[in-house]
Amino acid sequence: MPLTAPPQPRTRVTWDVFCRVVDNHGDAGVCWRLAADLASRGVKVRLWIDDAHALAWMAPEGRVGVDVRPWPAADDAFAIATTEPATVVIEAFGCGLPEPCLRYLARAHQQSTAPVWINLEYLSAEAYVERSHGLPSLQGSGLACGLTSWYFYPGFTARTGGLLRESDLLQRQAAFSREAWLADLGVAVEPGERLVSLFCYANPHVPELLQALAARPTLLLTTPGHASDQVAQAMAQSGARDNVRIHPLPWLTQLDFDHLLMCCELNLVRGEDSLVRAIWAGRPFLWQIYPQHDGAHATKFAAFLTRASQAAEPAVAEAIRRAAWRWNHLSTTADHDAWSLLNSPSQMSAWAQSCSAWRSDLLAQTDLTTQLMAFANAKSSLQQAKI
Repeated sequence: MPLTAPPQPRTRVTWDVFCRVVDNHGDAGVCWRLAADLASRGVKVRLWIDDAHALAWMAPEGRVGVDVRPWPAADDAFAIATTEPATVVIEAFGCGLPEPCLRYLARAHQQSTAPVWINLEYLSAEAYVERSHGLPSLQGSGLACGLTSWYFYPGFTARTGGLLRESDLLQRQAAFSREAWLADLGVAVEPGERLVSLFCYANPHVPELLQALAARPTLLLTTPGHASDQVAQAMAQSGARDNVRIHPLPWLTQLDFDHLLMCCELNLVRGEDSLVRAIWAGRPFLWQIYPQHDGAHATKFAAFLTRASQAAEPAVAEAIRRAAWRWNHLSTTADHDAWSLLNSPSQMSAWAQSCSAWRSDLLAQTDLTTQLMAFANAKSSLQQAKI
């Protein structure tokens, strides 16, 4: 009997992910999670980023399969770095592809080998996301004239691109030890204390939050930057609050930030990446949306809040709305009683149940990376069929 030839290894596909860090750490955080998740599924990723300093603490050990590269400024350097053609090009958050990449795409298009070009958009619960997800965008001018890119929208419904979620997330959560992790971090929770995390932008309502938390024994874990600085300033101006202990945290890796959210009874988070992680933690949370000068964030926040509180009974949903609106400086009038939710055991319990229920609903949907890979494969097949 003739010997069967051994199976040939499959060619590993390569994705280029482009990221500009506009402000803070969210852009880098989302793009790194996406790149690492793709790599865990056998994709080789080149992450092109204009400011990679946050990755030193987000992912200090890097990830096999992810090659972090500086934003390309010259054609020759980009050409040398991309001798292996990309299968997919991801333009994250409308960052605008650099000219060397656009020239590369144009040349590849002329040779009928163009990668699939996908615009990965910001996360939103607004209605337009379902209408816009998956639509093409024909480039009418510039270096990419005649090329087509595709809109890919993360979201909270089955008609969107879903949320980033690693395939081993549930296993990691099941194996997680709260007590051991807190001990390793040097955090000692006293009997009867609730544990609260704070990760925020500049926020004028930090003193109000501290006053509300002081109604019960609370250990507040503050992240570096705005959170720790504002809490220290508020405590210095108004004096220490007997019922609130403050524990400033060091910079945490993305994995440890996930652990932080899993530990706490209440999480205050900001931006897109930490919002998704708070959802997967399944605990009560308040989200601070990135404020825009024209106030456009209010509509986006209202759409999110409606969806996030849909599993809560009306009285609890209204309490969540008041606290969230106050925390985001969106209340039209002073509402100093907006924090009553935080000190109502029955409402906090109901809030926790609604967060858990929403998490279960979202877990039943296909995650973003799986959808993104399937989307890219479908568009690649479509391009090949036109050749």
